[in-house]
Order: sequence, then structure tokens, then C-alpha cells
Amino acid sequence: MQENRDLGFIHRFVPAEAEGKTPLLLLHGTGGSEDDLLPLGQQLSPGSALLSPRGKVLENGMPRFFRRHGEGVFDIDDLRARTEELAKFLEAARAHYGIGKPIALGFSNGANIAWSLMLARPDALAGAILLRGMLPFDPPEKPALNGMPVLIVNGNMDPIVPSEVHRKLADTLRGLGADVRYEVLSASHQLTRQDLAIAAGWLNAR
Repeated sequence: MQENRDLGFIHRFVPAEAEGKTPLLLLHGTGGSEDDLLPLGQQLSPGSALLSPRGKVLENGMPRFFRRHGEGVFDIDDLRARTEELAKFLEAARAHYGIGKPIALGFSNGANIAWSLMLARPDALAGAILLRGMLPFDPPEKPALNGMPVLIVNGNMDPIVPSEVHRKLADTLRGLGADVRYEVLSASHQLTRQDLAIAAGWLNAR
């Protein structure tokens, strides 16, 4: 495992240990770090290369990938700027580490920067797993996603992500041509074993 402060983001990189496995771009939730999702990535896709940056925005000392004005109220200008920043990091990291186009695995705030990256740079990713993501506004970007595989998993008892905003995320990506699998579990905002089983099965089918 390598820790690196270059390329624009503090991040971790774990080289691949198996041939032919798609790399994962790991994007943590609010208050997480570059270490948070490494065990999850290794569990879901053993042997895949893992690239895990730390969000550069601080909210009450907690790292995030973009600013917000309140719960579920995104700073859209900052989201756009931070998405471009992440896209440049991903491009540089792929060249530096010699990895292919990754599948983004994002939780909460990380899931939201992941779908923003999909819309802003649809050629940057091979797909996405969006865990507890939301879409609380109409995005201006309307790219053709051309069958990009996307897994969205949310909880029906989540106090942070109301059903209408995760349903909107699924409907929007599907409307843009993504191949969306959308699951709503009997769960809150925390991840469950069922989330992990669904994500692992989805990845194994790629």
C-alpha cells in the first residue's frame, strides 16, 4: 500500500494483485479519510487495484469532497469545481500508477461526487457503485451514458437521504442511458451486510 500526497490529493494506492480486475476508485463519506473504504474495496473485489483520495473540503473539521449549505443542500458551484479537480486527479493517477478506467465506489458524500464525475466526465469511469447517494436538484449536464453500469443502493429508513432524492438519482441516470440497478433496503444510512452482498455480486458480474 502506498500513501501519496502528490497528484493533487492526499490518497492511498493499493496495486492490483490479480490480472483482469477493474480498479476501484474509493470515495469516502463525510468525516472519512483515504483509509476508510480500503477494507471494503478489498472485501468486495479482492485483488483489484484501489485508489482512495481524501476529500479536500472540511466541514467542522470533517473531510468532504464538496461543500454544502445544509443537509441535502449542495453548494452546486463548489460541487462543479471539486468534480473537475477530482477528474484531473484521476487522470493523473491513472497515468502515474498505470491503471485502467476504474469503477467508482462511493458512500454518501463520496457517492454524490461519483455521480457528479459521471455526468461531467462520462469517459472517466467504467461504472459506479453509489451507496446512500442522492440527487436533490436537476443537473445541467445531460451526457449520454451509453449503458454505463451503475449500482445504486439506499435505505428506506435513512433520515439523511429521503426516498424522492435517491429515486431521482436512479431515474436521472437511467434516463441518460446508464444500465442502472436500483435497490432500496430496509436500512438506515449505515451500510449493512445486505449492501455488501449486493455490491459484491454486482462487481463479480462485471
